[in-house]
Amino acid sequence: MVRLPLTPEEVERGQRLGSLLRLARGERSMLETALHARVSPETLRKIETGRVATPAFPTIAAIADVLGLSLDAVWAEINEPSVPEHRVA
Repeated sequence: MVRLPLTPEEVERGQRLGSLLRLARGERSMLETALHARVSPETLRKIETGRVATPAFPTIAAIADVLGLSLDAVWAEINEPSVPEHRVA
């Protein structure tokens, strides 16, 4: 099976997802969070660092549930349009 390269938008969305999950996890250990979500700690680490930009829906649903995040909130957060940077000439 050949995977198509991710679009820049998918990569950016994956980075926003990772940041959101890291922030929501707070002081909880990655191991504890992953085990409660029934995913491997390596999978959670890859999602949080943006290395897995398009994780499976059940994986995100399980992690969000453990972290007390609604899927609606996750969806809204990761689909926020990025704010363009203002460049000074």
